[in-house]
Amino acid sequence: MRHPVVMGNWKLNGSKEMVSNLLKGLDAELKGVEGVDVAVAPPAMYLDLAEQLISKGESKIILGAQNVDVNASGAFTGDTSPEMLKDFGASHIIIGHSERREYHNESDEFVAKKFAFLKEHGLTPVLCIGESEAQNEAGETVAVCARQIDAVINTQGVEALEGAIIAYEPIWAIGTGKAATADDAQRIHAAIRAHIAEKSEDVAKKVVIQYGGSVKPENAQAYFAQPDIDGALVGGAALNAESFAAIAKAAAEAKK
Repeated sequence: MRHPVVMGNWKLNGSKEMVSNLLKGLDAELKGVEGVDVAVAPPAMYLDLAEQLISKGESKIILGAQNVDVNASGAFTGDTSPEMLKDFGASHIIIGHSERREYHNESDEFVAKKFAFLKEHGLTPVLCIGESEAQNEAGETVAVCARQIDAVINTQGVEALEGAIIAYEPIWAIGTGKAATADDAQRIHAAIRAHIAEKSEDVAKKVVIQYGGSVKPENAQAYFAQPDIDGALVGGAALNAESFAAIAKAAAEAKK
């Protein structure tokens, strides 16, 4: 059975005080919670502080990051390598987020390179896929998701997805308050899994597919009740310890 993963993407939010309060609060809220992996991805500036706070806490929070470069070192101003992330204990690395694809012009091929580089360095890629509102209305959702996944499969083989995480995030639902219904999300997750199964049923059965896009404590249970939704990539609600922990607890309960 797949183990659920609930991950908080803090995006461009944070301060020393906020990171400290949020992680201490989360540690307290998650005490005794089992059956779900809980990860956080703070801005790179706060990885050191987050690592220290997590190491002192009792809950087993996984440290992640929001991006990585495709170079190990050298004259690449402003970039961060996999080894630097590992140096601070980060293991789950978000790549291909729609905000990176849109604002930084990251192509499917470039995201696939990041995926391969993370795997090469023993890190867990959290591969974001998803369609725009226009693509959704045109009935292109499954085709868009398949294309984004195929950028990895066609260059690295379907086995590359083993141990990785896929996060399906309909772009029109990110931070908008809109959200796909649980049934709609399940339909897309099942289609994504079926697409992978065309290459390998074994990989498809094992790969964790999260849902992301305005996930909140109020709707989390409905998502996690679906058989192909294995957790969540959470934005706004991850900035509140009580809300984020409630989502993690809902995943643990639903996937017992």
